[in-house]
Amino acid sequence: MASPYVLVLYYSRSGATRQLAEQMVAGIEEVDGISARLRTVPAVSTECEAVAGDIPAEGPVYASLDDLRYCSGLALGSPTRFGNMAAALKYFLDSTSTLWMNGALIDKPATAFTSTSSIHGGQESTLLSMVNPLLHHGMVYAGIPYSADEMFQTTTGGTPYGGSHFAGPNNDRPLDSDEQALIRFQGRRLGRLALALALESLRHA
Repeated sequence: MASPYVLVLYYSRSGATRQLAEQMVAGIEEVDGISARLRTVPAVSTECEAVAGDIPAEGPVYASLDDLRYCSGLALGSPTRFGNMAAALKYFLDSTSTLWMNGALIDKPATAFTSTSSIHGGQESTLLSMVNPLLHHGMVYAGIPYSADEMFQTTTGGTPYGGSHFAGPNNDRPLDSDEQALIRFQGRRLGRLALALALESLRHA
């Protein structure tokens, strides 16, 4: 079996969701035997003739369908857009019909994370909007259980549906200690589940 990895796939415009993605990667890589692969998606332009380059100017490369096809688990991240995932991420997910038809993601674990510029900016509804395509793909969703102590004390981000971050009105508020601990907890949980299910699948291959 090729070395198993969790795909951390996100869209971030001002950097807040990218902070969460990087902490998710750190949490996953605390689990021995599995790695994280960080990928992003290009922005969706209102100009029909605008075309993004094949490689972004900075940060991780754009995700391919093969990144998704061969992953052992998926962490999906987006800022909120009126309580929904960003169009750029949805556009990529809308291109995954071939994976759905082939059942490529069935029984793989997945989770989601988000950031908002206001404290009640739709964190939970955005997370739930990302759950829908994951369930259609037959993935096994894993949020954050209340065994994470920070779930009882956070006053900004962190929900049972997934990690979240209150970035502030100028999107410049860094992750606080509770938000960081929760997203890393989520990453470790996803890493453990992805590794266990990948090994189980190998035994039955």
